[in-house]
Amino acid sequence: MAFRLGRVLCSALVLLALSAESFAQFGVTVSFGPPPLPVYVQPPCPAEGYIWTPGYWAYDPDFGDYYWVPGTWVMVPEAGYYWTPGWWGWGGRGFIFHEGYWGPVVGYYGGINYGFGYFGNGYEGGRWDHGRFFYNRTVNNVNVTNIHNVYNTTVINNTTVNRVSYNGGNGGITAQPTPQQEAAARERHIPPVAAQTQHMDAARSNPELRATVNRGKPPIAATPTPTAFQGQGVVAAKKAGGSYTPPPANRAASAVHPNELPPVPRPPAPKTGNVEQSQKYQQKQEELRAQQQQERQKLQQQQEQEHQQIAKEQADAARQQQLERQHQQQTQQLYQQHQQQQQQLQHQQQQEPHGNQGKPPKE
Repeated sequence: MAFRLGRVLCSALVLLALSAESFAQFGVTVSFGPPPLPVYVQPPCPAEGYIWTPGYWAYDPDFGDYYWVPGTWVMVPEAGYYWTPGWWGWGGRGFIFHEGYWGPVVGYYGGINYGFGYFGNGYEGGRWDHGRFFYNRTVNNVNVTNIHNVYNTTVINNTTVNRVSYNGGNGGITAQPTPQQEAAARERHIPPVAAQTQHMDAARSNPELRATVNRGKPPIAATPTPTAFQGQGVVAAKKAGGSYTPPPANRAASAVHPNELPPVPRPPAPKTGNVEQSQKYQQKQEELRAQQQQERQKLQQQQEQEHQQIAKEQADAARQQQLERQHQQQTQQLYQQHQQQQQQLQHQQQQEPHGNQGKPPKE
């Protein structure tokens, strides 16, 4: 069976080195871990050539919240390739997402038990044979009336069954990559295809999939194909994988580093009755927001460099605590400064005349 190579995600990074820390990842660090994986069933495979990609929690910095990307069946971009799921891992200053990829071998995905053949190590859901993918019916929902290339192999899962969705940190999975998985990192990879990127974007724009809304039990847990969020085959979560308490909204008061602050707000456009004035104000808000994000990143980089420096010096605990207090003071001062800037801009907007007051009527 011939397979067509899908358009790949241009912004994705390829694998650069052998260690787990070098896996491709998004440029976002989150100070708190994602919710547990919800419990759900797998929709039927739509056709031969589709491979299951499990659902996962992604992070939206604009809302400061995780959101569920439903599991779905995706047409494989190239014969002989498998999907290695993405995963969250502790990076020392927060949780970092390591992006999934297509490749001839299933690599390391944090030891996360996503189910449906992805039990934390390798893939037991199917295999390639002479250019055709054969499905293991013991872990996949396959209709043999439409798909005949199937087999039945009982999978012995030695991994402790839990719903933890991240590696490292407090309460995370402790699995480390094997030498074989590190060797697999050198294989040729393909980033997520366009259908997967569109699927993630659709999930991000759905408020019901945010963790603070569904409390870890998303109403759309899995779909038959990417972006098919309605209709036959859409599956809701049976239950949440565990309790999830999102961080408090006022977590800015306890933030030590800029990446622990809530996201820079994006205020809605004011209803002034003057379109030109509203657009002007909104433009100023976007400029201020971009400036504040840049200042946060700059301070974050500075603090990380200082952490690296005292690590080289092997500083004692007292020196490290002193540095943390200094960082918290810097972060709080920057946050208060940004709050004042937002208030000043809003005050300026309120002082301007609304509507057509003070303007001659247009002919």
